[in-house]
Amino acid sequence: MTSIYQINSATRIRFARRFLISLSRMRRASTLGPPSDEEIRTRTRRIRIVSYSSMAFAVGSSRAWSRALVLKIRNRARFRGILRNKCLASKKKRVIKRHKVSREMSKTDMLRRLVPGGAGMGICGLLEETAHYMTCLATQVKVMQSIADHYSK
Repeated sequence: MTSIYQINSATRIRFARRFLISLSRMRRASTLGPPSDEEIRTRTRRIRIVSYSSMAFAVGSSRAWSRALVLKIRNRARFRGILRNKCLASKKKRVIKRHKVSREMSKTDMLRRLVPGGAGMGICGLLEETAHYMTCLATQVKVMQSIADHYSK
């Protein structure tokens, strides 16, 4: 069964290439010896960010979710750079924000929160972006699974 939003092979290849290059950079920067729990959490976070940014760049700027994701990643990097430069990273405790989901929130509002860039969209655009985003996530999983299968042999 084919989807309207089936991701073409060129996009898959662009994603896989960018993802593998980013992973190899991470591997070169890693320390020797067994990793600590904090290093594992940091690597996991970085792999997730690299994965999302690779897919957003592979899709390009034609989609609102990819533009929103790239902007979010860039803003986080810029903010962390400011913290590092001012030496505040070690002084401030990290606060984890958890969004409280109210019972009155509609399903459309919940969907807007899940899809990057969905806050400013109408319902038709939101559904279209959601379908494309879900297809890209499925493609991302398939590519990552094939990479894991290849390197586990």
